Amino acid sequence: MNDNWTRRKFIYTLGTTAAGLTFSSCSISGNRGLSQLSETARNVKPIIDPSTLEKPNLKVGFVPVNDCAPFAIAWEKGFFRKYGLNVTLSREASWGTSRDGVIFGRLDASPVVSGAVTNARTGAEGARHAPLCAAMTIHRHGNAMTMNRAMWDAGLRPWQEYKGNLEEFGQDFRNYFDKLPIDRRLWAVVLSSSIYEYFVRYLTATTGVSPDEEFRTIIIPPPQMVSNMRIGAMQAYMVAEPWNTRALTPLGKKSQQVGFTFAQGREIWRGHPDRLLAVMESFIQENPKTYRSLVKAMIEACQYCSDPKNRPEVAKLITDRSFTGAKPKTGPIDKFTRPGIVGEYNYGGFDDQKRTINSEETTLFFDLPEDLTQIPGNHSTFLWQSHSIWLMTQSARWGQIPEIPKNAEELARKAWKTDLYREIAAEMGIECPKDDYKIEPPEAFIDKKGFDPSDPVGYLKSFEIRANQPQLFYLS
Repeated sequence: MNDNWTRRKFIYTLGTTAAGLTFSSCSISGNRGLSQLSETARNVKPIIDPSTLEKPNLKVGFVPVNDCAPFAIAWEKGFFRKYGLNVTLSREASWGTSRDGVIFGRLDASPVVSGAVTNARTGAEGARHAPLCAAMTIHRHGNAMTMNRAMWDAGLRPWQEYKGNLEEFGQDFRNYFDKLPIDRRLWAVVLSSSIYEYFVRYLTATTGVSPDEEFRTIIIPPPQMVSNMRIGAMQAYMVAEPWNTRALTPLGKKSQQVGFTFAQGREIWRGHPDRLLAVMESFIQENPKTYRSLVKAMIEACQYCSDPKNRPEVAKLITDRSFTGAKPKTGPIDKFTRPGIVGEYNYGGFDDQKRTINSEETTLFFDLPEDLTQIPGNHSTFLWQSHSIWLMTQSARWGQIPEIPKNAEELARKAWKTDLYREIAAEMGIECPKDDYKIEPPEAFIDKKGFDPSDPVGYLKSFEIRANQPQLFYLS
């Protein structure tokens, strides 16, 4: 294959171009300061004196997707103020700028895609090598895979209609992709070496399609996904809501719906972590009291977003231009944000059939469904270090690191500050699991392949399609 079309060069080229377009086209400032606090927030009495904190004035990033909700709520409801913090929220152009803003010191903290913190520690290809860390998950689920009209016309349908039949999906998938020239087999994600990229690769590999050899993954910032699909820049993408739901609605009077939702991320791995609250390790060391306040404010915000009675309000709040700016020209203001937050989730399609599923686990901010809370104290914002190990298996699977690190457990412990979270949660009266690792059951994954973190190498070798897999040669 021509070197100009290697996965690495293609990713970097598209990523740089897309980021440039985002900066040049973004004229809305998402920064909000203390003087702009809502009346509700101003009326909140701090329980922590700001003068006792090492750094009460913080700049915290967010990206215009649904999972900015806890940040919007923490600001709007005064949770930041409650814990002695004066936070300026900074709307970031992409997940790359959100991550790099923390690494290079422009931001004190910011959400990052699951995988970014782990891969920063391992130095995976496509990731910044830095001592990033996190003590909490912002949310689980809340994302989906969107496919274009041509894929629908080729016979592909939402995953739920395949009723678990990977072979049937694989046949439909190949029937479409095999007819495309190699340079048009494109799938977009929000960041290289992220869980989104791993989900795209995981899904296609289960059907016998090698992602490195048979299609390419490109990087597009979330708000640009729909318009890029509309002009044919890619056939499918994976992103956080509301940019999947947005594809189901025409962009204007003369335009048409551009895609349908193939699957939510929770159908690939139920219970997976999505966004983490990232900081540099030095920030925690230099500002331990401040960091505790920040995590407490975000936990309370996640609890607020998790309450079913608050979700309609949350869905409307984040339509503000300072947050997602995702407002329809007609219809309810929360038409795009509501499905992923409230759980009235429509997969869409091009046959006028209703495919709406009502489920609060579409996005998990704190409380988990009963069958996911069998471990005492388990809740969405708790980090499982075993999930960091899973991410390393996928990074090694696709050649982003040469092998699973010998000190994988140490790296997971440094990156995902589970013990620190337990201390902070205990101060809030929140129970947490006592272990750092848990086995993921087969039924959690789309291919029914469970994950035992005690044997990551064995798990990696169990995948037939992977980078650098042993080659078989036969005599003619």
